[in-house]
Amino acid sequence: MSCSKNIFLQILWCFSLITLSSQTQSHYTFEVREAQYTRLCSTKSILTVNGNFPGPTIRVNRGDTIYVDVYNKGNYNITLHWHGVKQPRNPWTDGPSYITQCPIQPGMKFRQTLIFSFEEGTIWWHAHSEWLRATVYGAIYVYPTKNTPYPFPQPDAEIPITFGEWWINDVNEVFRQSSETGGAPNISDALTINGQPGDLLPCSIPETFKFNVEQGRTYHLRVINAAMNLILFFSVSQHNLTVVGSDAVYTRPLTRDYICISPGQAMDVLLHANQEPGHYYLAARAYSTGFGVAFDNTTTTARIEYSGNYTPPSSPSLPNLPDFNDTQAALDFITNLRGLPERSPSPVPTNITTQIVTTISVNTLPCPNGRNDCQGLNGTIFSASMNNISFQTPDIDILKAYYDHINGIYQPGFPRFPPLTFNFTADILPITLNTPTKETRVNVLNYGATVEIVFQGTNVVGGIDHPIHLHGYSFHVVGYGLGNFNQSQDPLNFNLVDPPYLNTVIVPINGWAAIRFVAVNPGMGMVYALPSRTPPILGHADSFYCEERKLFKSNVVTAAARHAPMLKNILDFLCLKNFTLKTIS
Repeated sequence: MSCSKNIFLQILWCFSLITLSSQTQSHYTFEVREAQYTRLCSTKSILTVNGNFPGPTIRVNRGDTIYVDVYNKGNYNITLHWHGVKQPRNPWTDGPSYITQCPIQPGMKFRQTLIFSFEEGTIWWHAHSEWLRATVYGAIYVYPTKNTPYPFPQPDAEIPITFGEWWINDVNEVFRQSSETGGAPNISDALTINGQPGDLLPCSIPETFKFNVEQGRTYHLRVINAAMNLILFFSVSQHNLTVVGSDAVYTRPLTRDYICISPGQAMDVLLHANQEPGHYYLAARAYSTGFGVAFDNTTTTARIEYSGNYTPPSSPSLPNLPDFNDTQAALDFITNLRGLPERSPSPVPTNITTQIVTTISVNTLPCPNGRNDCQGLNGTIFSASMNNISFQTPDIDILKAYYDHINGIYQPGFPRFPPLTFNFTADILPITLNTPTKETRVNVLNYGATVEIVFQGTNVVGGIDHPIHLHGYSFHVVGYGLGNFNQSQDPLNFNLVDPPYLNTVIVPINGWAAIRFVAVNPGMGMVYALPSRTPPILGHADSFYCEERKLFKSNVVTAAARHAPMLKNILDFLCLKNFTLKTIS
């Protein structure tokens, strides 16, 4: 190897070390504007922050408070959501448009305050208005407080790995067409790693993401799934990966040759460069189980290149990823993730005062206004529901209505148990179950309540996996299962010792997941589901509102909210004086 190349590699290595200790800052300026980007041999204008795709990385220490000035120089109303940031007593700038704040109009600016509390690790931020988050997103790195070590050996460098999706067409047009027709949105044309499709796809070889490693060193991969709809498997050829954190909370080390990550989820992963010097692929592709559901079946790649004097292979081998429909592989990973109790921000609640069981279903609604051109199942429009209620978007956001005592915007009485009892996961279900009611319902909880929620997937219209995200709260995932939740038997197997503490959980296809948390963050937060191919029209989600009024009783409101791709207004966090659950879109 030439002397100049050695020097160049040393400079790169020094730069990577600097990245690990990059200075944090207390103020950021985000300018939302259009920029030209070329992918898959085609150039188009996309919405970005500061002209970057992906957007800027925010670096903070645990416990910091920072300010982000957002200037909207684009053509769309927009809000930004800080995914996984608890925002204690500060839901006003959490980001869901028409839920906790009005969107920022074109030509306007808004200062958002981010209060970091227990978070430590990797999370992310993204637009929370329609499908703008397809290109408007970035990472958040939360470092330990000064002089506090990681619960694992200090890595030698950190590497960003952010997965996304790319459409050749205007993604906002994809959203608009799906909204108008009621059909599923067109699938993306490529998966991406750090904004690049990888060298298996056309016109993508020169810009494929590559990073250099030195044999014997350890690298901190900061992994984010910013894809719109897809759960992903990813792996590095001939290397194991060790998960040490998820959703900005540490976990017990979990070493696997692949990882399963849902949209909205972030993980801290250690890569040990312990193989012979060479070039190795990092690759990801979709996990998708919905029968007959179209999905992006491309494989996105990045390259790991060892430093040293050797002859690299002309074509590195791809890692062995699980099959796209390998539910057992997905379950084997997610059910083996364990929390690290000694670094957990909250003990596992054991004395449950409030229990909620909610079904999560894909549904259909009649084609509106006498039309006969809707493209959902049998001429309907696709929808979604929780406990058979599909969220009806109000004219005024629920948080404002609650805070200002405006009547008629929402109604209490969101059911804490399914209003209809049937074999939720049966292969054949009556067509009468396909159509939900449309309401704006909430569930009021007491401040300080210890809450258990069981999310029960159904086979109504068709079963799929449902990633679920909660705004304003993280939660202990105490159990998973396939089939129907058994109220008397399944809790006996709950993990109350070291469950992972997450803000996003996968409810397996035709199965269930159980979470627990304590409602102590006054404000409104949302729980929403992110099903794979449901259109961005109506969706399923649940909202909880937790208000603290000094010594008076506090309330938590729950409302069936939006379905994944419809991430719109209602799916978001309502945690001002309320707290809401949501399923990921």
